[in-house]
Amino acid sequence: MIILIFLVVILTFNFHIMKTLLFTLEYPPFHGGVANYYGNLVKHWPKPKEIFVLDNNGNQLIKDWVWPKWLPAIWQLKKEIKKNKINHVLVGQILPLGTVAFLLSSKMGFKYSVILHGMDFSFACRSPRKRWLAKKILKKAENIICANSYTGKLGENFLGSREKIVVVNPGINDRITHNAYRITQIKEEFNLKDKFIFLTVGRLVKRKGVDMVLKSLPEVLKAIPNLLYVILGNGPELENIKNHVSELKLEKNVLIINKADDEEKNGWLEVSDVFIMPARKIKDDFEGFGIVYLEANLAGKPVIAGDSGGVRDAVIDGLNGLLVNPENKKEITAAVIKLARDKNLRKELGERGRERALKEFNWEKQIGKIRNLILPPFEKGDRGD
Repeated sequence: MIILIFLVVILTFNFHIMKTLLFTLEYPPFHGGVANYYGNLVKHWPKPKEIFVLDNNGNQLIKDWVWPKWLPAIWQLKKEIKKNKINHVLVGQILPLGTVAFLLSSKMGFKYSVILHGMDFSFACRSPRKRWLAKKILKKAENIICANSYTGKLGENFLGSREKIVVVNPGINDRITHNAYRITQIKEEFNLKDKFIFLTVGRLVKRKGVDMVLKSLPEVLKAIPNLLYVILGNGPELENIKNHVSELKLEKNVLIINKADDEEKNGWLEVSDVFIMPARKIKDDFEGFGIVYLEANLAGKPVIAGDSGGVRDAVIDGLNGLLVNPENKKEITAAVIKLARDKNLRKELGERGRERALKEFNWEKQIGKIRNLILPPFEKGDRGD
């Protein structure tokens, strides 16, 4: 009799289908780190037929002509849950989408988990009303999935407990495609022979720390006169960066490329010697993780990173790069000169960084952690915290 009951239970479990919905405002082709995280979450979900997406790319969740603007998201989420028989919702933005999940979960019987990246959580804590609402949403959530340890700590301090908080860093694609012809073109077009190349890639906002690198260059160039600092990106700080270059008379040692496709970006990663981005926290704006550090590591390059926000998850000082105080020009200068002069150290940091990126930041592994979190108890294995 016991064996019969056991077999019935096993068969019941085997027929169970866990259907999950990603509920987000940011999703490809929308650009940015958050959209990239969610795009890869769906792409690498272990069972593709069990993951669905409800996003705002068609402006179906947010409407400017209603109040509150997220009101349409209630109807859309309700419709999607009924249509696909969703068991669990992954909430991509605590506000406003967390409010929608919070309101509907009890009525419709689904569970939800909230994913926090950093600034989204900081913005949700800006006013007493938002803080009250955010706390309600997080306390009712099954899991609080943080994209970095820094945000995980913020969540712990906010709730007064580590319960339900799990850190799942972004992953990285396991290879960077290099076009040999494009690399040769880059070398010839910009006359890179005998140049020592430091590279920054990213959206040009103040927290990325490009201004601090530029301020360090007059002193660096006394020690490394053949240094070329390449800035690959665009953004609101572009004009300020150009002004810094002009004021410091760095035109011969700084190259700004504000339009580059992935092939060109990968080419620059290949020809560069060191990647540098001393990101810093400015009010509620901070680097949530910095996937670009791992991309540089994957290309075998050491990195110099700002010790702020969630960067410590991506860069371990002395293992795959050097961490510096992003507000300290002398520290940045010393780190640049140190790596420029020490070829063996550059090689060691780059090799260890590549090995770590491949081993610890595989997308399948990272997304597997999230799926394992939301599985029913009888299907759970290691939580992966």
